[in-house]
Amino acid sequence: MNEQSTSIAPIIKSVVVPRTPEDAFRLFTEGLATWWPLRTHSITDPVPETAFLEPGVGGRLYERTNAGEELLWGTVTVWEPPDRLGYTWHPGRGEETAQEVEIRFLPVENGTRLELEHRGWERAPEKRRGYDEGWEIVLGRYAEAIGAGARSGT
Repeated sequence: MNEQSTSIAPIIKSVVVPRTPEDAFRLFTEGLATWWPLRTHSITDPVPETAFLEPGVGGRLYERTNAGEELLWGTVTVWEPPDRLGYTWHPGRGEETAQEVEIRFLPVENGTRLELEHRGWERAPEKRRGYDEGWEIVLGRYAEAIGAGARSGT
């Protein structure tokens, strides 16, 4: 009997920002709390105090509530500054439902093209809905925070 594997297409997004790959990577990772849209893209109600991305493989990606509780979004799996970042993604859910997010920071004329791929939806297919638009909002906020002239796309 042949087994057919089902595959749910990844979400792929990109944005070009007027910064070097080094600056773009640093501002994405170290400056997460300055640009992430916590008001609309968090798991806490009310809005959490802040969000963090700890550097290095094994680092946590999480939000901190106003009461000091830390709620895990994912764990860093790839840390290759300034070229590549990867992490699991399961905000508010068990790690067994985690997808993977991989981000590449590619030098282009007058800046850096950030390419995001969110894959592994087979572990939580019901969660995919809304992420296509959600990543547009998130990357739009990043581009806005990092500098004028940024362009986004799919």
